[in-house]
Amino acid sequence: MKPYPLTEVRDLTPRLRLLRFAVGQAYLWRDGSELTLIDAGAPGAGEPIAEAVRDWGHAPQDVRRIVLTHFHEDHAGGTGAFARISGAEVYAHGLDAPYVRGERPGPAPVYEDWERPLHAAALAALPDPPDDPELPAAVRELADGDVLDLGGGAHVVPAPGHTEGSIALHLPQHGVLFTGDAIAASPEDGRVVPGVFNLDRDRTLTAFRRLAALDTEVACFGHGDPVPAGAGAVLRAAAAGYPSPS
Repeated sequence: MKPYPLTEVRDLTPRLRLLRFAVGQAYLWRDGSELTLIDAGAPGAGEPIAEAVRDWGHAPQDVRRIVLTHFHEDHAGGTGAFARISGAEVYAHGLDAPYVRGERPGPAPVYEDWERPLHAAALAALPDPPDDPELPAAVRELADGDVLDLGGGAHVVPAPGHTEGSIALHLPQHGVLFTGDAIAASPEDGRVVPGVFNLDRDRTLTAFRRLAALDTEVACFGHGDPVPAGAGAVLRAAAAGYPSPS
């Protein structure tokens, strides 16, 4: 499998590192000598992620867990390889875990007409899917409301709509929110917008509003530039443009 290289590595805070690929991004969170990887890029991303860990002054084995926000290839495709390299445990919501384990193919998004050219461009930028993908040996299933032992307590926030098992990860002690693909930042102008390529856009909008209500200082999206400060106000202002149905 050819490597899927990183296009940017940037420290957002001393604890938080952005790993950007041609399509999508992952994040490293640091608790002292222990690291957590949030999402894992597409197939071929395992060794580039390991190199970004080494560049941060750590060994890949310092990554104790990989938390996937959802099963899509650009977020979960590198999981098996990096889990093998690092020995990290893999976590995904119970509704998406069967697809991460490769037990069956996940459902395709319901594309709106304007999304089709965007999807074609994304596919062209992703590596060709391998004939025999490397899958994680095991996936621990998360449930809504679980709290993980990182960042002083990381809350699993349900964010269904993009996929049935989409989650966000909220670290209240640090004001950090990982939104997965429920929320994105436009590559054209940086506007905060709902994610695209959803199973159910209305449910994605509901998830957007739920996440915007959280107390957040730094918002980390699956696609597009993070909001590095004052993120709660930014998310709430953006969500106001997508009001709940009356």
